[in-house]
Amino acid sequence: MSIIECEQVSICYGRKAALKNLDFTLHPGECLGLVGLNGAGKTSLLKALLDFTEIQAGQIKLFGQDHTQPAARAELAYLPEQFLPAEYLRGEDFLHYLLDLYQAKQPRTQIDAMCSALDLDKQQLKQAVSTYSKGTRQKLGLLACFLSNKSLLILDEPMSGLDPKARALTFERIKQHQQNGKSLLLSAHYLEDVGQLCDRLLVLHEGQNIFLGTPAAFLKQFASDHLEQAFLRCIE
Repeated sequence: MSIIECEQVSICYGRKAALKNLDFTLHPGECLGLVGLNGAGKTSLLKALLDFTEIQAGQIKLFGQDHTQPAARAELAYLPEQFLPAEYLRGEDFLHYLLDLYQAKQPRTQIDAMCSALDLDKQQLKQAVSTYSKGTRQKLGLLACFLSNKSLLILDEPMSGLDPKARALTFERIKQHQQNGKSLLLSAHYLEDVGQLCDRLLVLHEGQNIFLGTPAAFLKQFASDHLEQAFLRCIE
């Protein structure tokens, strides 16, 4: 069974088409990179997957179920691009709130271990979120996603605000999550991240899928040794 199936999905805002007849599948254990310029349709796609916006045509299935059914989203965790946890809560209160929503309560030892894995000082969880830097807030969001133990993670710019050490550790956690048989849909502007983490990439341009395949196939098709250059040739 596929994790995500999009068939001929179209989204319009008034007369503007945000997505046009989009087709793709996310397979079990796969990491798929979502790439495109600002306004290419990436956010519309993520909103549609989460049933935050209506589709005008086509069909989306999550774990074989229609995406509008709450049960279809029971096995996914989501990190938005602009992750803004409630500032008046302590980090651990917000974390426990999310884990309750995910129905994924974790023992203290597991939480501490994941904090170490993401280079997050566990003592910071006792502090108010209002005292956190952007990078620490991002780590809190990643911490909740990885501790959710869901079969699908949808991560929108997961490296945002992270320092080099935290980026490297997050790379390791994403790869470990995948090795455990989980799937990921990762939206990223940095193609180097996509090349290192993703089995395939989906390139959206003006609401359409203009490439779907492995990073190696992308480089070959557009005759380049660098993903950034290949991307420029792809959208020309």
